[in-house]
Amino acid sequence: MSTGTAAPMNGQTTARGDANYTPALIVLTSLFFMWGFITCLNDILIPHLKTVFSLNYTQVMLIQFTFFTAYFIVSLPSGLIVDKIGYKRGIVIGLLTAGIGCLMFYPAAGTRSYPIFLSALFVLASGITLLQVSANPYVAILGKPETASSRLNLTQAFNSLGTTIAPYFGALLILSVAAKSADELSLMNTADLTAYQLAEATSVQVPYLWLAAALFVIAAIIAMVKLPAVQASEGASSASTGMSHEGEHASAWGYRHLILGAVAIFVYVGGEVAIGSFLVNFMGQPEIAGLPAAEAGKYLSFYWGGAMIGRFIGAGVLRKINPGKVLGFNAVVAGLLVITAMVATGHVSMWAILAVGLFNSIMFPTIFTLGVDGLGKHTGQGSGILCMAIVGGAIIPVVQGVFADMPAIGIHHAFFLPVLCYLYIAYYGFKGHIPSYQRKG
Repeated sequence: MSTGTAAPMNGQTTARGDANYTPALIVLTSLFFMWGFITCLNDILIPHLKTVFSLNYTQVMLIQFTFFTAYFIVSLPSGLIVDKIGYKRGIVIGLLTAGIGCLMFYPAAGTRSYPIFLSALFVLASGITLLQVSANPYVAILGKPETASSRLNLTQAFNSLGTTIAPYFGALLILSVAAKSADELSLMNTADLTAYQLAEATSVQVPYLWLAAALFVIAAIIAMVKLPAVQASEGASSASTGMSHEGEHASAWGYRHLILGAVAIFVYVGGEVAIGSFLVNFMGQPEIAGLPAAEAGKYLSFYWGGAMIGRFIGAGVLRKINPGKVLGFNAVVAGLLVITAMVATGHVSMWAILAVGLFNSIMFPTIFTLGVDGLGKHTGQGSGILCMAIVGGAIIPVVQGVFADMPAIGIHHAFFLPVLCYLYIAYYGFKGHIPSYQRKG
């Protein structure tokens, strides 16, 4: 069963020849920005809710577990939805779903309910999953196959712009109200307690109400504009040969480089999210920087800002250097930086871990385009498989949380897990991404 793109839908124009895709790509960059902004706010929610609900590291990582589990559950159904209704309508439905998830933060904060927070995150992530399944292959297809990695890196740079801005605003709006522990709350009188709870709830409610409004506006705009309708079989040819190899297997599951790419996405997202999730608490450790949460939250912008800068640079580099080699090199350097952060202390440790973001930059879009290389009509299904692997962001941070809770390891040395992730990514970049039809040749 194929989950490639559907036939052209109303409101979409069919792309042929040397069509100008620039207007469509400009529209799509707003999507990448928004889901980057929303996803990165989780890194601010984690230290906030950890204190509000008196959670340990394992418990608070349920935030990432819930958010990224949605990718595992929703990705393949999203591929079917895109197959039935096309890229454009899939994007609109994804935006509306994400907007509903943002609205659910209002009752979650008002009732101070951790389960409702987790439910809101699941709905929000389900919408973003549909956006990912729709937009990533769409960008890869809109243009020449040999420049797909460069093109997706450029649009993903605006995703990183969102992740760069989000921590700073999140720290100002959400972490500005110092969260109190259960013991501190028990000592407060009724009036002070009511005032604190109102301020704490509002610090979460208002930002997500604005996000919901922005998502609904973008959905309305995209519903009204015309976007090119491209068949996957037209554009998803091999970057190296310019040919589609869709007939080699009955489904996307038969392509070795895709499956290895899904594992690479799993460990990449897991490692990146695990690092980002622990940064505020890591920088708060006395032996690292001893920063208060609100101040540490602002430093997250350096981590995600590095990814943004790296993607803008990568968009040019990947036009001249083999994407696999660039991916492998970045993975090796990222692993070495994490090791440095583990063995060092003070500002050396802090800046080493923040610098990882620069080398994370090109990993997701490069793995993605290498994974769908040459799939032809199976590109939609391949996209669903790769997006399903984003569940690594649910599992690896929780496992790292378990290690961080162990006194013998602690938060400082629990970062060995991302090091293992980068080792695999290096393998995929240097060797694992090569399709079987090239190996045979």
